[in-house]
Amino acid sequence: MAIEESYFYPEIEPYRTGMLSVSDIHSLYYELCGNKDGKAALFLHGGPGSGTAPIWRRLFDPKRYNIVLYDQRGCGKSEPYASLEENKTSFLVNDIEILRKHLGIEKWLLFGGSWGSTLALAYAQAFPEHVSEIILYGIFLGSAREIDWFYQSGAKYILADAWERFANLVPSEKQNHLVQSYYDLLTSSDEDLQLKAAKNWSELEGRGLRLKPDEELVSNFSEDRKALAQARIECYFFLNNCFLSDNFLLDGISKIRAIPGIIVHGRYDLICPFESAWKLHSAWPEAEFVVVPDCGHSAREIGNQKALVAATNKFAGL
Repeated sequence: MAIEESYFYPEIEPYRTGMLSVSDIHSLYYELCGNKDGKAALFLHGGPGSGTAPIWRRLFDPKRYNIVLYDQRGCGKSEPYASLEENKTSFLVNDIEILRKHLGIEKWLLFGGSWGSTLALAYAQAFPEHVSEIILYGIFLGSAREIDWFYQSGAKYILADAWERFANLVPSEKQNHLVQSYYDLLTSSDEDLQLKAAKNWSELEGRGLRLKPDEELVSNFSEDRKALAQARIECYFFLNNCFLSDNFLLDGISKIRAIPGIIVHGRYDLICPFESAWKLHSAWPEAEFVVVPDCGHSAREIGNQKALVAATNKFAGL
């Protein structure tokens, strides 16, 4: 994939992997990398439903960090695949706590981007005593306004060509409610229709990821298996406003105000507009706020890479 990676640490393999049962239905894949005696850090992937990837191990100095990554319910290597059953925000928050106890970690740094930033904030507000620091990027607060921006009333003015392809899978009379209409397609009994809708949904997101679009990245996002899990789970969560009331996370900032934090956001983030990061910064001014002037949403973009690795280095004492 044609992506600059000059700020990431070298490739690394896990020293431990496993599957953890978190309910009668769901089992989660997890992996640990780096220094088993190092500072514990949990990477929370986006989506919801995108799954983790080896590249995210490389955001942390492997000599200083004990790096924990896992696939949230229904995606990646977790089971059952693409499942919507018992899959909502409160369950995902509890899963993190189950994983922490399973690994015997008292406190860990939370690192979350996009949906991962939402989940990091939700977990930190529920269990602040187990969070040492928080690094967030591509801020998404789980609000109806943010969801409407990308799928209905905002991004279409910038991604007009891609958005039109996205909308045109749905009859014109249903295009005013695209998240609901896509949910109907993604839960259809017709598996071919499900997959077509999933690829459309994921392609739109892929085209919004970077300030300078990367066709290989778009193709990766649209790969059949990844697209189906991500589209189904994202659409389900977004139809339900991420199972959060608007302003829920901002209203809970007092619970985490004393936790050291760094917020990173690309100025030209098309998927999660800058407004969300600004609202979080305004509510939580104690956290360091880094605006990357020449980047969009993706942590793979060179400016975002630099800021995020600098953040993990800072909390490692480098």
